[in-house]
Amino acid sequence: MVADALWPLFLYGGLVLVIVLAMLGLSYLAGEKHRSHGEPFESGIVTVGEGHVRLSAQFYLVAMFFVIFDLEAVFIFAWALTVREVGWPGYIEMLVFVGILLAGLIYLWRMGALDWGPHRPRLPRPHADARRT
Repeated sequence: MVADALWPLFLYGGLVLVIVLAMLGLSYLAGEKHRSHGEPFESGIVTVGEGHVRLSAQFYLVAMFFVIFDLEAVFIFAWALTVREVGWPGYIEMLVFVGILLAGLIYLWRMGALDWGPHRPRLPRPHADARRT
């Protein structure tokens, strides 16, 4: 029966719910009660200015690129552990994988996604018609 197979799942879910509610209730009862909602005060230093910092979109782009290219290291490590078992076909597949990632990195570089310095004007590319003359 399906109900006989699912009772451990419902028991586990119920126990998780009881533990979460118990932890929240105990922290509410035993925790400090802060009545005043003044300025935040950390490490004995009174805050100055605004607490929110606006970051450039390039920061987020570089963080995403790091995550993407960091996964490359995980796949290469997994391949390195099994290099003898996969043989030449695995080697060729890894070359294709690294080649695709290298092409993506070159594309990002050419598009200027990795430029953090001051923006300098780009030289216009000559058209195909201008090169013939």
